[in-house]
Amino acid sequence: MATHGLPAWPWTAAPADALPPPEALLLEGMRRWGCANRQGRPALAAARLPFVTEEVGAAAPALDAVLRAGGGHFLLAGPLAPHLEGDEPALLLGFALAQRGPRREALAAFLRLLPPAPAYAATGAALSLALVFRRAGLLLTSPLR
Repeated sequence: MATHGLPAWPWTAAPADALPPPEALLLEGMRRWGCANRQGRPALAAARLPFVTEEVGAAAPALDAVLRAGGGHFLLAGPLAPHLEGDEPALLLGFALAQRGPRREALAAFLRLLPPAPAYAATGAALSLALVFRRAGLLLTSPLR
């Protein structure tokens, strides 16, 4: 299968400050979750804080489910890292495709990061998060346009 000519996800190694507000909110939640998880603190509570301020607190359990599907092994930078690092761009792609693309494309994005069973679970949780964000008017950037 040829891999040349595929579109590049625009947030790869991007400055965190350059992200649109929905992606920045999601990134902050992911990073807070990762930091709390590494320190052995309740990760869901840490991820919920930025979501509650934007009135999408109901999305935090879905984010927690996606990140737990990875067994806590996703490479997430600290909250103050200036650029996207590790698995952050790929996770943003998965969430964006869950909200803006067909389900099969979201699943394909999560299959890049996870084995099949956890990828299916992550896709379902990502769809839940995407729905909460959409209802709040937070539309993630469409990665295929």
